[in-house]
Amino acid sequence: MVESLQGRSVVVTGAGGGIGAALARRFAAAGARLVVNDLDADRAASVAAETGATAVPGDASAIVDEARDALGGTVDVWCANAGLASGGTEAADPEVWAAAWDVNVMAHVRAAQALLPGWLERGSGRFVSTVSAAGLLTMIGAAPYSVTKHGAYAFAEWLSLTYRHRGIKVHAVCPQGVRTDMLTAAGSAGELVLAPTAIEPEDVADALFTGMAEDRFLILPHPEVAGYYAGRAAEPDRWLTTMNHIQQKWEAGR
Repeated sequence: MVESLQGRSVVVTGAGGGIGAALARRFAAAGARLVVNDLDADRAASVAAETGATAVPGDASAIVDEARDALGGTVDVWCANAGLASGGTEAADPEVWAAAWDVNVMAHVRAAQALLPGWLERGSGRFVSTVSAAGLLTMIGAAPYSVTKHGAYAFAEWLSLTYRHRGIKVHAVCPQGVRTDMLTAAGSAGELVLAPTAIEPEDVADALFTGMAEDRFLILPHPEVAGYYAGRAAEPDRWLTTMNHIQQKWEAGR
């Protein structure tokens, strides 16, 4: 069972809307002391005003010290939620690939570098990584997103296996379609693959809180993803053939 969040210090990155804003509202309702972050300072300020949080806008991985100071010197929970839904193939511009790596993977790494020394010294800390089902499976038409979300999942997994015996709890949240601006930005691929089973951001927040209460690493707001993930591992060629059929359907409909 998750410890009480009353008075605990929580940071949510990418909290200006969508999943991040839903997480901020849920943590605030649980009594947490909250910092909300977004590149868009106005959106961060709006969510902060709604939730009684402190807004710390800017690069998600460069605000650890400022967020810690705003919370009185300690961060108990870090929600690495900021992400880029970068589309394209292997031929996407190098800048697109670099930005996807930086936001979807390296921002998590840099946050962990700043947080882990203190967490390990005191023997507790919670790192929440908003990954995506694409990190377990893939997403058509979005090579930079798919590849870097695999990286985000791998890093969360590594953190958990390395530090769980030292009091560090890690959660990888892997939804499919969520009704956010990111789903809209996915265009026709999102409409084909994600929109039919899309859920609300609040459903993702609910799934995280249930997963924290049950002390689970892998949190699947779409439970059916577990079956897809198992099928991918057990019969990769069959899974790839199925995904290729979806790819062909998408290409034919464009």
